[in-house]
Amino acid sequence: MDFFIPAAMAQEAAPAPQGNPLVTLLMFAGLFVFMWLFIIRPQRKRQKEHQELVGALKKGDEVVMTSGMLGRVEKVDDDYLILEVADNMKLKFQKVAVHAVLPKGTIKNI
Repeated sequence: MDFFIPAAMAQEAAPAPQGNPLVTLLMFAGLFVFMWLFIIRPQRKRQKEHQELVGALKKGDEVVMTSGMLGRVEKVDDDYLILEVADNMKLKFQKVAVHAVLPKGTIKNI
């Protein structure tokens, strides 16, 4: 049995095959294009839409916050807004926490 070991040790390892660098470059470019089309571009589009939504907020708008709270905008500052969530109950939120603007009269119908 011991006579097989020296023969196995004596064999040289085959050199690693060299890949075509152009194929590797095209694969990375394809991966980047895939990520751009399916991940980066849609996320940027959503961010832009949300910035437009937040930028267009004005007094009297009815909004849903990311927490699920509904309210009517009473005051809009640079980074914050004040919502009236019930009679004589006003809360201050960051503008980025606005999830959606509701059609007028939605809160009364709920």
